[in-house]
Amino acid sequence: MSKSIALISFGCAKNLVDSEVMLGLLERDGNKFLTEPEAADIIILNTCGFIRPAQAEADEAIRKALRLKARNPAKKVIVAGCYVQRNRESLVRSFPQVDAWLDVAEFDKIALILKGRRPKRPDRTFLYSHLSPRIVSTPRGWAYIKVSEGCSHACTFCSIPLIKGSYRSRPPDSIVEEARALASRGVKEINLVSQDTTFYGRDLGWKDGLARLLRKLAAVRGISWIRLLYGYPEEIDDPLLEAMRDPKLCPYFDLPFQHADGRLLRLMGRSMDADRALKLIDRIRLLVPGAVIRTSLIVGFPGEGPEEYDRLERFVRRAAFDHLGVFTYSPEEGTKAFRLMGTVPEFVKARRRRRLMRLQAGISRLRNRNYRGRRVEVLLDRVSPADPRIALGRSRFQAPEVDGSVRVRASRPAFGLLGGIHRVEITSAGVYDLRGNLLE
Repeated sequence: MSKSIALISFGCAKNLVDSEVMLGLLERDGNKFLTEPEAADIIILNTCGFIRPAQAEADEAIRKALRLKARNPAKKVIVAGCYVQRNRESLVRSFPQVDAWLDVAEFDKIALILKGRRPKRPDRTFLYSHLSPRIVSTPRGWAYIKVSEGCSHACTFCSIPLIKGSYRSRPPDSIVEEARALASRGVKEINLVSQDTTFYGRDLGWKDGLARLLRKLAAVRGISWIRLLYGYPEEIDDPLLEAMRDPKLCPYFDLPFQHADGRLLRLMGRSMDADRALKLIDRIRLLVPGAVIRTSLIVGFPGEGPEEYDRLERFVRRAAFDHLGVFTYSPEEGTKAFRLMGTVPEFVKARRRRRLMRLQAGISRLRNRNYRGRRVEVLLDRVSPADPRIALGRSRFQAPEVDGSVRVRASRPAFGLLGGIHRVEITSAGVYDLRGNLLE
């Protein structure tokens, strides 16, 4: 019997892909979907358990869903994902009213579990293929493709290996077939995601596995942009840089350097200090025309004093990143860094984050001003609710959901432009967003 389902996905783009596969499986089983949990027969929460704030968000979402269930006892609440993988026993104790729990190995069992069946749990994290049904939920014109699952690095602050297990690459032919299927549905941009995209193929002993995959994807007709997300600085090599010069490859490098101080980086289980990182950044900008670099940094790691923080600030000023995310350190039980001495107070972490973001705001404003007067390609994916002649989208140098956008003025209602890549003349630039006029 068909059920109405509201699925809410939390966390990263990789989690969203898993949610989209669950939607595909549930649709194949005859279910329908609602956006309002209040009206649905079943609420599914695909949670993130990476850091404490994500876990707190999931806790509140579970409580909210259970309040709806209390008003309508026939409603079912299903909780899935990374948080379940990390904390299943304590979650079951805390929320006994939840009807079913699914960890990261059980996503493909969702339809059976909704029917009350409990198949044998697989022994490793679920990794979908091009044969998996999937409902793409991103705006028209672009989609994510997950190229692998898990991580084999040993960063001491990170809980991903505890949740997802070791790195496992998808077969390249499966990824290419998925790209072809997306292109046939009008997708122009694919964003490759994983816990470490630059590690692709290394678990199988392949040399230059990612570079070879990119060349195959660049040959897919209908795909105009290919973007890499979630890389690892130590794995950027010349074959990859050469592959990134292909016109279909967005010259976009998402490389979390995490910090600049050598001692802290060793404690983090990372090896690329400020000097090596700056040399890599210079090399990327030299060899890949128009290269754009995003990074993520952690402030407040145990042992970070004023000197270590100042070194990080100097690094940011010298690197002049196009995009930057700053996170305050979250001690995660089970990681090697959890018991490190030298805890930094929360108010100091927050102050350092604000300082870095203020510094980056000035850098980003200056870098964005370089686009004024230029003509750039923009993938338009939504229309302003305030003015139908204004569409919003992204350029090749802006990744979805984490970077700014381009606000484009057209001479007519822009609904028919959505999902396409259009030429835009940039007229003004802010810290994060650009404005421009459609070249018609």
